[in-house]
Amino acid sequence: MNQPTLSRRLLPHLLALLALLLLAFVYFSPAMSGKTLNMSDIQQSVASAREVREIGQQTGVKPLWTDALFGGMPSYMIDFDYPHIYVYKAVMAVLSLLPATVMVVFVLMLGAYLLLVVLGCNVWLASLGAVAYGFGTFSIVALEAGHISKILALGFGAGLLAGVVLALRGRYWAGAALAGLFGCMELGANHIQITYYLFMTIGLYVLVAGIALIREGRGRQLALGLAALAVAGVLAGSSFGKRLLVLNEYTKETIRGRSELTAKTTNPGVDSPTGAATGTPAQSGLDKEYAFSYSYGIGETLTLLVPNAFGGASGGGLGTDSQFYKALLGKGLDPEQARQFVELGTPTYWGDQPMVGGPAYAGAALLFLFVLGMFVIRTPVRWWLLSATLLLIMLAWGKNFAGINYLLFDYLPYLNKFRAMTMTFTLAQLFIGVGAALAVQTIVSQKLTFAQVKQPLLISFGLTGGLALVLALLGGTLFSFRSANDADILARYFGEAGNEFLTSLVQDRQGLLRADAFRSFALILLTAGAVWAFVTNKLKSGLFYPALLAIVIFDLFTVDKRFLNGADFVPKAQLSQVFEPTAADQQIMQDTAPQYRVFDQTDNFMNSNRASYFHRSIGGYHAAKLRRYQELITYAFPTNTLNVLNMLNTKYVIQAGVDSPGQPDPANPQQPAGPVAIPNPEALGVAWFVQTVQTVPDADAELATMKTLNPADTAVVDKQFASQLTGLPATMNTTGNSVRLTNYRPDNMVYETSAAQEGVVVFSEIYYRGQQDWTVTIDGKPAPNFRADYVLRAMRVPAGKHTVVFKFDPPAANTGNTIDLIGNVLLIGLLGFVAFREVRSTKNSPVSEPGQPAPPTPAAPLSVNSPATLTPTTPPGRSKPKISQS
Repeated sequence: MNQPTLSRRLLPHLLALLALLLLAFVYFSPAMSGKTLNMSDIQQSVASAREVREIGQQTGVKPLWTDALFGGMPSYMIDFDYPHIYVYKAVMAVLSLLPATVMVVFVLMLGAYLLLVVLGCNVWLASLGAVAYGFGTFSIVALEAGHISKILALGFGAGLLAGVVLALRGRYWAGAALAGLFGCMELGANHIQITYYLFMTIGLYVLVAGIALIREGRGRQLALGLAALAVAGVLAGSSFGKRLLVLNEYTKETIRGRSELTAKTTNPGVDSPTGAATGTPAQSGLDKEYAFSYSYGIGETLTLLVPNAFGGASGGGLGTDSQFYKALLGKGLDPEQARQFVELGTPTYWGDQPMVGGPAYAGAALLFLFVLGMFVIRTPVRWWLLSATLLLIMLAWGKNFAGINYLLFDYLPYLNKFRAMTMTFTLAQLFIGVGAALAVQTIVSQKLTFAQVKQPLLISFGLTGGLALVLALLGGTLFSFRSANDADILARYFGEAGNEFLTSLVQDRQGLLRADAFRSFALILLTAGAVWAFVTNKLKSGLFYPALLAIVIFDLFTVDKRFLNGADFVPKAQLSQVFEPTAADQQIMQDTAPQYRVFDQTDNFMNSNRASYFHRSIGGYHAAKLRRYQELITYAFPTNTLNVLNMLNTKYVIQAGVDSPGQPDPANPQQPAGPVAIPNPEALGVAWFVQTVQTVPDADAELATMKTLNPADTAVVDKQFASQLTGLPATMNTTGNSVRLTNYRPDNMVYETSAAQEGVVVFSEIYYRGQQDWTVTIDGKPAPNFRADYVLRAMRVPAGKHTVVFKFDPPAANTGNTIDLIGNVLLIGLLGFVAFREVRSTKNSPVSEPGQPAPPTPAAPLSVNSPATLTPTTPPGRSKPKISQS
């Protein structure tokens, strides 16, 4: 009999993906009317990249360095040119035809769908798992905040997992191609933390599958599969070789790298909220307190089952029927103001984290099916799903599971580079969805009877539905429903009367738990009833699959809409200007001097890119800021503020006016309305000659000196640069000396110097890998430079008039371009070869899962027509596996 053509085999899957895409459009229907999501992190990203993009548009080449934030830093993780990433650009060009919100959720669903098809699910169940992953509440909450790169990494990561599974099941070429493609896209998403967690789960799969294959005597299949994945890894890595090379160097210089400080006594009495690594010289990476500041409470894990178990989001979620609303009215608050407050500002969340946009809700129906899957799935994939899910949840507990997590943080390579490990829940959603879909697939494909399913069904229902019912009936007596932050939050809103509202707030929190627990119980009851009806032949598959899918969609959509709905969308024109310039901004922008900086005091200047959108700011917002700069701001800035501002050439300070948040003196009637720009006449300019140079033994002494240093006269230099200072007089005459900036581009700065005698010039620019990435010439000849004042560039300049050129030209970027070109060409070649091979194929190939006997048929290209081609059939003479009743 003729085998179906490739197009006929793919058609059901294409239709399913089209339906999933339509579902995304339904959820994000405002996108169809020209609206877009107002995402705070995207605004911050656009603001930080504005300087780089504008210079790129003007000159055709984007600078590799930006002065827009933190005084200056590489633009590697802001906006960086990759001319040869052809594969990534081609895929993103297609995906970008979709609205951004639709696109990222579709990528999640696409990755999960591919993984489930490879694991043996039919179209319906692959779609079920795809919906579970795409609309998992934690991902939707992340999308609302604008964490686009995170969500793309999650989606592409699922596709990468599909390639890994395929390769280890004997489909070497197809697995290598899929892993190579999605590995490339994963690196392109540029969220290293998600990629790290993903590879932890890949390692678990390789371990589980490898043990099973070796036990079955299929070591050759394991070796060939790993070889195929090694090829895929090399091609994926080389397709983004430039990024990997520059980040390898850059990370060492950031707050995620090793600090040179040896003790927090560098600044006694001042705690760092920034994560700058301090402590012993051996310490590298983030500070534990900073890294684990966001840790999911162990009890809070109940939100996987009951979304409002711990109050939902940090603000809002109540209505006019709430006790809190009634309490506000009782205090004489206007009804409309009270309504707005309870809907948007009520602190309903009472968990362990400082602030949350919503819970990690996996879906009650899905969680029930996942637990059921842990009983009915009899292949080693069960242990992978279970171990991966438990590992990810354990990591999310952070400091609340310190015995294990602190150990991993200290000894597992690179884990200490990451913070906010609660984001592991976003990946856990994948394994819960996959386990749920495979549970149903196992029941269907193995034609399990009610007798075989009865005990697993009852146990799963008891563990999930029973727990939900207990929470609904007794939850109000099991918890305190109080947060350590309640008193401060309520006092902030209501002053001394804040405590009077706590009782009503606790009652509302109890009500939120009760309502959602009953809701989860009902959904689990419906799902269990559907499974029971199917295995007792009371419900045919034609209705069973749509019923399950409908329950899951209803479950997730209705919870997701609490946190991301039509009200969050705004007209695109409203976001065309990321930030509106104030009168202070406009005043400063009239200054056409080539290089100066701004200190914006109207906000937390080290946690906002607003100023970076309009000016070259000494602050900013970035997850990988330079470590030394952060240490300077943390330890020296509070005690030597004016001198630090001066040496950074901070020409303007923006302060709040009478109608601005954080106003310095609202009682002063002479203070103008709105933020005001205050000139700083003591700013030291682009560069200056110093009279003396003070050498110190180490970073601690250097930073301690910065607390009192007058940088206009003296430069403090680490002794590692002492060789560049030999022969200088103890005091240098700077009278009549001058330095002018004659040409400005962030990565290429030209100065004219004039001096009566040789001296030391300090530049108000951030030092970064001098002699390696930042090079300098004097009159066209290479010259050495060194670091001064903890973060600034400095050099010796001979007497007379000279031209000094600083150029940022990291060799790794140039080498990386060549690697990118080669890697992308080879990856395209692999993808083309595999596509040609599949098209030419006329035979289907059974895919052998570890833990089951190898099929007796020879290997052939993959078929995706039905699950039977993706899981081994039972060989003659063997009965189908039975479900253990113990």
